[in-house]
Amino acid sequence: MKKISIITPTFNEEDNVNAIYDAIKLIFKELPAYDYEHIFIDNASTDSTLEILKGLAKEDSKLKIIVNNRNFGPVRSPYHGLLSMTGDAAILIAADLQEPPDLIPTFVQEWEKGNEVVLAVKTNNEQNSLFFKIRKLYYKVLNKLSSVEMIENTTAFGIMDKKVVEGLRDLGETYPYLRGLISDLGFNITTVEFIQPPRERGITKANIYTLYDWAWLGFTSHSKIPLRLATILGFFLSVISFLIALAYLVAKLAFWDQFPLGLAPVLIGLFLFGSVQLMFIGVLGEYIGAIYTKIEKRPLVIERERINF
Repeated sequence: MKKISIITPTFNEEDNVNAIYDAIKLIFKELPAYDYEHIFIDNASTDSTLEILKGLAKEDSKLKIIVNNRNFGPVRSPYHGLLSMTGDAAILIAADLQEPPDLIPTFVQEWEKGNEVVLAVKTNNEQNSLFFKIRKLYYKVLNKLSSVEMIENTTAFGIMDKKVVEGLRDLGETYPYLRGLISDLGFNITTVEFIQPPRERGITKANIYTLYDWAWLGFTSHSKIPLRLATILGFFLSVISFLIALAYLVAKLAFWDQFPLGLAPVLIGLFLFGSVQLMFIGVLGEYIGAIYTKIEKRPLVIERERINF
């Protein structure tokens, strides 16, 4: 009997853990040919999430819990949970039910056809269409600039064969961009489309800083083009500046009394080049920060305890 590992990261999800636990349990009643484990990795929740999970774990040995020492963030903690799987395949699914558990039988079916990775792709969002369009634009830009072809509009919700997880483990990433790494490994990928439902309970933990961090992580992990754009743009701006300066010099020499230079061109040029320099110093800083994070070689998380392993 093949075993499927379900990994659900949690942080202050007391309103949702019972629902996602029940949903997964019901799904596998409809898949009697498969064994499963449901791993919850908790990022040091401050509400009653952990108490609820421990109560469920006493009654069900298939429910396993990893408790982190502190909140290690939404990048490292889910990845650590994924690497803790013991099944033949793994499914990473959020606790808020915005990634529908009903897709799991379809994932398993496509996996059994020989697809090593099956990813769910959002075609729309029932909650915030404007935000979905912004994200869609980001994925298109990232795909154009990336060194590998990525699957757009996915959160890595789907099924991964055990050998894919082992490939991820061998990379030794300490701050991984999972969506990009899956594409980078070169395994056979297929997709399943779905419309993301609205969040029914609780509030999202993805704030502006988190989204900004994810966005730049995608660029710094899989593209050098922003750095090269800075060099190219700097060169062209230098040429333009030289030509403008030359034109002003000729005009001043030809019409000495009738052509006052004025402060406006100087101020505009100063602010323009200052802004461009500041922007690309920021880009450079993002890459340096990514390098620093990788060479630190800190562990993904430090665990406080494991239950039912």
